[in-house]
Amino acid sequence: MSTLILHHYPQSPFAEKIRLILGYKQLAWQSVLAPMIMPKPDLTALTGGYRRIPVLQIGADIYCDTALICDVLEHIAPQPSLYPEAHKGLARVLAQWGDSSLFQAAMAYNFQPAGAQSMFPDVEQLKIFGADRAAMRNNAPRMPPADATAMYLSYLRRIATMLEHQPWLLGEQPSIADFAVYHSLWFTRHQVPVLAGLLESTPAVGAWMDRLAAIGHGSFTRMTAQEAIAVAQASTPAELPSEPHQDYHGIALGSPVTISAESFGQEPTSGVLIAATRTRYTLRREDERAGVVHVHFPRVGFLLKKDESA
Repeated sequence: MSTLILHHYPQSPFAEKIRLILGYKQLAWQSVLAPMIMPKPDLTALTGGYRRIPVLQIGADIYCDTALICDVLEHIAPQPSLYPEAHKGLARVLAQWGDSSLFQAAMAYNFQPAGAQSMFPDVEQLKIFGADRAAMRNNAPRMPPADATAMYLSYLRRIATMLEHQPWLLGEQPSIADFAVYHSLWFTRHQVPVLAGLLESTPAVGAWMDRLAAIGHGSFTRMTAQEAIAVAQASTPAELPSEPHQDYHGIALGSPVTISAESFGQEPTSGVLIAATRTRYTLRREDERAGVVHVHFPRVGFLLKKDESA
């Protein structure tokens, strides 16, 4: 197996989700630190436009979105599994809730003025970060703090109820649901501790968070972005698995297309569609620095369009 390269930054909640899963599966990995805000020229040399964090690189294969990254890591290291046999569907649905509804409420709570100012004491840095994230949201307003607080508390109580008779959300072992629900709460506890008192209302949730944090991030070493791009340049993308082409768009393989996120962070990636399977899309693209790469996206949460400009 080629080296696992994670492009991330320390404060990213979604990156924390993947860092913990790498620790859970005891996988060694290379850490490439990416900027928190745009521009991200080294990252987009690999992705072709996608800017969300984290991104997983394996040679010249680039995997976008944590839902897909989790599937890739599960394939590499099937045990311990993220998807317990008895709860496969439920685990995925609960994880999707954690990555969306819970995340949105938690971030609206976390970035109320007190939280934002504690994370960015420099007013100019706060303005720059705020403008970057507003652009990622298409300038949609965040939920008002009072509503976010009420919703976040309700969600915490629901999580606590799930933990009343078991150590993990779906039973005796962690699953993808635990990691996806955890990362927004981790942000509250570690990135805006001035607001972390809210978590004290559900002690069972705090104890569960401690159990997850104890897993750690596994074994990793630092790598520069330039070294990661050189790895891509020197590598050949892996052979695609033999899976049926599933076409819902009337777009043939070999067509120039764009793929963009459905909502948050909608910067498009352009390339040639070389796979559209039951669960993912793959684009072939070429970059003067990274060479020929395959960029992979999950179907869920992403939009495929024919590139009329090509």
